[in-house]
Amino acid sequence: MTKRNKIIYWVATCWLSLGMVSTAIVQLIKMEEEVQKTSLQLGYPGYFLTIIGVWKLLGVFTILIPKYPLVKEWAYAGFVFVMTGALFSHFALGDPASEYFGPALLLVLTLVSWYFRPAERRLTQVNLN
Repeated sequence: MTKRNKIIYWVATCWLSLGMVSTAIVQLIKMEEEVQKTSLQLGYPGYFLTIIGVWKLLGVFTILIPKYPLVKEWAYAGFVFVMTGALFSHFALGDPASEYFGPALLLVLTLVSWYFRPAERRLTQVNLN
């Protein structure tokens, strides 16, 4: 892995982690704006915020710790699912373009972090048997 790729990986991963942790905290403390948008406007149950918040924290922990490449793949996939879900939810609400920035940025950071991850954080062999 080149030094450039390592820097790209760690910058993207650190920003991704900060974004996921900060939004997870907002969801776990059930900040009023988040509850309004998620429960009242979108119709998701209140406990959905807790589930998503916990998943985000676990995903960040998984991505940052060494080893466990298979679990890291699941964490990255989970981030993609959550961020695409957020984007589609904003679209369903007819939100202005400014509401798409956060989830879109976190989605891009997820993809950049995944693409530039070091070899020891990748699955090297998949056993399909």
